[in-house]
Amino acid sequence: MKVFMTGGTGFVGTSLVRRLTELGHNVTVLTRSIREDYRLPEGASFLEGNPTRKGAWQEKVPENEIIINLAGSSIFRRWTNKAKRSIRDSRILTTQNLVEALSGRTGKETIFLSTSAVGYYGFQGDTELDELSPTGGGFIASLVQDWEAAALKAEEFGVRVVVCRFGIVLSGTGGALGMMLPLFKWYLGSSLGPGTQWFSWIHRQELVNIYLFLINQRDISGPVNCTAPHPVRNRGMTEILADVLGKRSLLPSVPSFIIRLFLGEFGSVLLKGQKVLPKKLLDMGFQFEFPEFRVALKDLLCTD
Repeated sequence: MKVFMTGGTGFVGTSLVRRLTELGHNVTVLTRSIREDYRLPEGASFLEGNPTRKGAWQEKVPENEIIINLAGSSIFRRWTNKAKRSIRDSRILTTQNLVEALSGRTGKETIFLSTSAVGYYGFQGDTELDELSPTGGGFIASLVQDWEAAALKAEEFGVRVVVCRFGIVLSGTGGALGMMLPLFKWYLGSSLGPGTQWFSWIHRQELVNIYLFLINQRDISGPVNCTAPHPVRNRGMTEILADVLGKRSLLPSVPSFIIRLFLGEFGSVLLKGQKVLPKKLLDMGFQFEFPEFRVALKDLLCTD
């Protein structure tokens, strides 16, 4: 099938493009500027265009059966007003432009897989959250509500829409884990704040497997929690990581006020978290390859 993707050169997109082309799909990756030093796998090609702006690139979207939206600037930074605008616009405008382009589809069966986030639920303590749980409050929860609403408008054009609510994506070469590893290797890794906050995570390869599953399951639509079935508390995550690395820290937890001092409003994401369960995936029979945090870490870090 033909696939159109935003964010195809990013953290998750590179792995997904590779896997889709290995399966014989033709992938078009939208990029703001084509880099001569970046090579896509055979079966994938670049299309130049800015997804936050309307343009000629939109004419290519209806030619594809699968639309995957992974675009969005990083939330892992201090949330100044400028940063919030960037975080919001990169998601909402891109999604709105893709949906506008999908209005030109011509009768073919189409699936739109749009990224979302478990931030939808806000911070609800120890409450177990599935796809039917209510939304929360705060900047991220409000953003995700608007983001999902923009994506779901594609249903008006007969498109099957799936919004993939990501947990924290783990990889041995980047992302949250990549930021933590140097600290642990120098025996400086420790839990954050109370340490009791939940950490809903997903192995990057598992996320790729989920996308392939969702493409082929025609009965799935709407929100899908893309998290491992066994979330961990921050303190437990820290202990497992230190144990797997053999680098147990003697440092106390980082005080909450220090995190808020340096990270501002974003610090709440690290200090509160949410306990999210992938109920839809489990109900549909998806088999997790990395259901446990320790199993995922050993795979990512290639340890026995």
